[in-house]
Amino acid sequence: MTVGVRLHADLRKARTPVLRYFRFQGDPPPLEAYVVVRTSRGLEVGKVRTPPRKEKEAGEVVRLATKEDLDLASRLRAKAEEAAFYLRARLQEEGVRAKVLGCDFTLDGRHLSVHYAAEERVNLKRFTRELSERFGARVEFLAEGPREEAAYLGTLGACGMESCCSTWLQGFAQVSIRLARDQGLPLNPEKISGPCGRLLCCLVYEHPVYQELLKELPRKNARVCTKEGVCGKV
Repeated sequence: MTVGVRLHADLRKARTPVLRYFRFQGDPPPLEAYVVVRTSRGLEVGKVRTPPRKEKEAGEVVRLATKEDLDLASRLRAKAEEAAFYLRARLQEEGVRAKVLGCDFTLDGRHLSVHYAAEERVNLKRFTRELSERFGARVEFLAEGPREEAAYLGTLGACGMESCCSTWLQGFAQVSIRLARDQGLPLNPEKISGPCGRLLCCLVYEHPVYQELLKELPRKNARVCTKEGVCGKV
């Protein structure tokens, strides 16, 4: 069994947290409890947000977090913000066209992840040694796509509401132009694209209903007749 945890290092501007699931031994950790978990990067702090359930595991719960763990995580969060500020300044100095979305450390402070977005291919590895020496950690650069960038920064959708990716989506589904076509929507990219410039995630939501309806409903321009014998064209 696993519990859903929002990692302390989660940088997305989401009201509904993005959860990762961690297995536990013995009694499940209480809801809203802070825990130390082991991920592929190392130890991290997170908050339990779901009761036990069967989900794909991202790692294991090591222990309940202590006050010392939480204090350390808070200091590392401030250090990560310092790293992001420093790198943004260095990129500007060097004229590198990349946007630093945020940074985060593992609980031991030995691993620094840098999340960035760029419209063109850029090489940030030349800053690896500089950051490593300055912040005493192994540095990993993670390129994020347009959808992830919108989720990190928070945006408004065409509906006037906060975009789904920055409020409640747990992941990104594959979206194709066929979804808009099946729903009879205009195929104008400006009408069916989000602030990220990609096809709207919400095209997925009602598509199964349209698929079922299209199995029974006549197509446009088809000739149909009622039981009373009245005929016409759709």
